[in-house]
Amino acid sequence: MTNRAAVLIRPRKIAIEERPVPTPGPREVLVAVTSVGVCGSDVHWYEHGRIGDLVVRAPLVLGHESAGRVEAVGAEVTKHAVDDRVCLEPGVPCGRCRECRTGRYNLCADVSFFATPPVDGAFADYVTIHEDFAFALPDGMSDDMGALMEPLSVGIWACRKAGVTAGDRVLVTGAGPIGLLAMQVAKAFGATDVAISDVNELRLSVAERMGASRVLHPASDDAGEVDAVIECSATPPRLWPASRRCAPPGQQCLLGWDPSRRRRSRSRSFSTASCG
Repeated sequence: MTNRAAVLIRPRKIAIEERPVPTPGPREVLVAVTSVGVCGSDVHWYEHGRIGDLVVRAPLVLGHESAGRVEAVGAEVTKHAVDDRVCLEPGVPCGRCRECRTGRYNLCADVSFFATPPVDGAFADYVTIHEDFAFALPDGMSDDMGALMEPLSVGIWACRKAGVTAGDRVLVTGAGPIGLLAMQVAKAFGATDVAISDVNELRLSVAERMGASRVLHPASDDAGEVDAVIECSATPPRLWPASRRCAPPGQQCLLGWDPSRRRRSRSRSFSTASCG
């Protein structure tokens, strides 16, 4: 078997390399990747070679929204078998720190996260991952849908943080992929009115087709009073007008973040040192 990988060599340059097929550890599975999404973070790595204080200092394989088929299993694996279809949770925590042991492994400071320097991601034919972070896909779900499970989890977490529940009125600012998913999750949580705003008419038309109660331009005051605001636009000027629409005790969840706004003058800091 060969393992082709799309490798970020420097900002705006990706090369296809052939690398060894990774060997799964005792509790790992080897996954043949069949679908990978492109996250906003991948775009920032590609364009700038950094996100905030994280700098790509060696060639890096991007991609962390992925699904595939189990090709091989480690000697101690019990949850999966060869040919199982799975989606992957891209962040594997250490399992030893206080946060992990108290059930808050998302706060683990020693997490190994796909496509975050120096950990390679899933733009490759094969990846390995701990069996606990590969999840079986039902037969009725495509691999492409499976790859969306990671961004979908962001929408679920946002709605939980914002306390969205049955009968709520929700405003989502930003109709990109995360905003659209948050909008759909809010409806699944029972919100009866879910408005979404954006400056892009094409995105608003997609939101309308995907079930938004109302689509709005950010300058509009038509959102009215809402119980929750989920901010997905990464545009700070949108935040204050949206927050004023929250009825007491309204909740707000901030998802949007534009890391390119930080230290833009240093965005070309990038080394092409060998991975070895």
